[in-house]
Order: sequence, then structure tokens, then C-alpha cells
Amino acid sequence: MHRPFNLTVSSRSTKSNITSDDRAVRLGASLSGTNLERAADYNQRVVTQIIRRNPDITRKEIAVMTNLASATISNMVARLLARDLVIESGQRLGRLGQPAMRLRINPEGGYAIGLDVDRDHVTIVSIDLAGTVRSRFTRRFASASPNDVVRVVQEGIARIKRADGIRFDRILGMGVAMPDDLRRGDPPHRSHWYKNWSDVEIRRLLASVVPWSIHIEDHVAAGTIGEAQFGDGHNHTSFFYILVGGELDGGMVIDGTFHRGANARSGGLGCLPLGPDPTEVLRDVVSSSALSNRLETAGFGVALSDPTRAFPPQYEPHIAAWLEDASDALVPALTAVDRLLDPAAVIIAGRLPVDVLDRLAAAAHRKLVAAVPGRTGTAPIVRAGLSRDAPAIGAATVPLLDRILPSDAILLKRRRSVRTPLLDAVPARMRKADP
Repeated sequence: MHRPFNLTVSSRSTKSNITSDDRAVRLGASLSGTNLERAADYNQRVVTQIIRRNPDITRKEIAVMTNLASATISNMVARLLARDLVIESGQRLGRLGQPAMRLRINPEGGYAIGLDVDRDHVTIVSIDLAGTVRSRFTRRFASASPNDVVRVVQEGIARIKRADGIRFDRILGMGVAMPDDLRRGDPPHRSHWYKNWSDVEIRRLLASVVPWSIHIEDHVAAGTIGEAQFGDGHNHTSFFYILVGGELDGGMVIDGTFHRGANARSGGLGCLPLGPDPTEVLRDVVSSSALSNRLETAGFGVALSDPTRAFPPQYEPHIAAWLEDASDALVPALTAVDRLLDPAAVIIAGRLPVDVLDRLAAAAHRKLVAAVPGRTGTAPIVRAGLSRDAPAIGAATVPLLDRILPSDAILLKRRRSVRTPLLDAVPARMRKADP
């Protein structure tokens, strides 16, 4: 028999008041204060994150990592166990005292949906609390329309309902990843596809078919956040993320937090000029669109093919030529990133075959090292752990940040909102009597 469902780890209400811009705020750059309620909320989320990233950890080890009192950790873990967000995975035998109970995140404690909307495809995925993809549905289009997106979402949700082991009542929300310029309007340099979307508000479009809260992100933000939480990014506290898609964009994570810039416009790699002619920009060479154009010019039809599958052998000369040109073009931008930001790693993702991303990363790193002779500690350039569905998985991560995982915005008192006290998320049998 299932316990009454109230999945929120924190004291925050189901209808979130925290926006994408809130999630970008750092305490070091803000004069916003906090209070005990938000601090307790944040600590609860930190404990959840530690358990998720350190399977079979004990309460004592959590206390050491967080510098919180053992009694505080015990109370927080009790809340997580009561909400089925954490499970006990056995005892760790020691030399003295009682065996310590080991803890793990409960993958089935909650789920989130991610939707990736782009010109040539629409993908919907569901993930569990461990970040495992539980279902995936994608459709490719010559030019995806708003109605196409609605149909994919309806079919994707129907498949999620039929999927084994996914409790529909434990879905936390849906994140939507889409091109940044599509969210902001109709820029004049974009294709006819953007004009078809210029008057569409995605949240309103999906409201009739999506029964959860909807969180909107741009592609690179979603991909960067997803890589930081569930990809190889969690091995680096600071990294630069490059998304090679129809466009070319980048994202910066510093001390575990994604930074958007003062006007939420950071990471616009694709707009960097290639040379004196300002009309020639980096995305003209380094993008999946540039590769597709090259292949189509050579007589290969790739418009509706799946770009994440291995290319046929006859494509190889053209792919090799593109890799050479793309890695050359990336060097000035990578040099600036390496010198100015000093990331622990540069992580490359995109809707390209794994071997192509690996070769692009290797060639770019080799040329970057050659371009800065004598410099030690040049950041390694590696393929992302989340490649094929990075924006979709990243989009699904956003509802988890809203409800389960830590972010700096949780600490900030940026606006007044009605919030449910933390203990209201815990069964009455666990509450302490009021003094």
C-alpha cells in the first residue's frame, strides 16, 4: 500500500514561484537575505544530493561532509525515508558500536519529464531520481510545428503511462528545452521555422495536455544543467559546456552553478566572428547544420536521418574534412575560454554520433595545446556523458531542482511567497509536539 503522496523534500509549495532567472543568482552577487526556513530547506536538499551522489553513504559520513549535527542529519534522513526518496541499502559493519545503516537515493521516489523542441526533431524523455532514462520518444521533422509538438507530447505521455515501474502520481513536472531565440521572439536572421513560432507561448500551448508544472529553459542551459547533475559534469566543480546542434552555444558552470551572465546571454559561441568579415561566424562551420549542409552538397540526403547514429562509411571523407575545419575554427574561442575562465574541463555535447564527438574533442584539444605553447594545465576537452538527448534530459532535471535538489535560489528571499512549512511534508506520526 502506497503512502499518501507529497513528494516535495522542501517546504516549498507545488506551484513554484522560482523562475529560471532565480536559479542563476549567486549569493556572492546578491544582497538578498535568507531565513531559517530557507536554510533548512536548502540543507535538506544538500543531504538529498549527497545521498544521490554517494550510494551506500552513512548518516555519520553525511554529517562529516555537511558539518551539520548528527541529530540534524538523522531528522533529515527520517524525512527522506518517510517520503520514499531514500532507501536503506544494508548495514556497514564496523569494529565498534552498532553497524551503520547505508543509504541510497530511491530511483522510484520520483520522476520528471523532459521535452526537447527543435526544428528537425521533438524528443520527450522521462527520468527517475537517479537520472536514469525510463522512457524516450522522438519524432523527426523537416520543420516541427506547434501542432507537431503537441502530438509528440500526447504520444510521449501515453507511453510514459504504459511504461513499467513509473508511478504517474510521482511525476514532479515537465521541463522544456528549446532554442534560446525561439523563446525570445523572432530574430530577423532566423529561418521561416522561427516565424512559425513567433506568436506561440509554449507554456500555454502545452497546458491542455500536460498535467504538471512546466519549466522553460533554452537548449544550452538545459544541457549544461543536466550534464552537471547527471553527466560527467558532476566530476568537475567548474566546466565549460559546448552544445553542437543546429546552432552552437556554450554554458559555464562555476562552483557547481550555471551562470547565464548579466543579461542571460552568456555562451553565445556561434555568433563569434571567424575573421574580418562579421557575416562569417563560428556556427557557420561548427554546427550539425554545417555538417549536414556539407553532406547534402556531396549528394548525401541527411535531412530526416537520425544524426546520433553512426554515419555510413561513404560519409567518412566529408566528415573528416568537417572535423578538421571545425576544430580549427574552435581554437580561438577555446583559447579565450581556457585563458579567461580556466575551467577544469571543456565538455562537448550534441546530436552527433559518439565517435564524431570524440574525434572533434580530441582534435580541438590537440590544436588548443599547440596554440598555447608553454601553458600548463590546459583544460581537457571531452565528450559529454549526456550526448544524444542532452537538452531533453537537462530539461527533465529542472523540475528536480525545483522540488528536490539544491540550488542557490532556494536561499534567496527574492520575493514573498506562500510556502508550506517543511514539517507539513512529513506524516503527522513523525512530527514533534509543539512546545
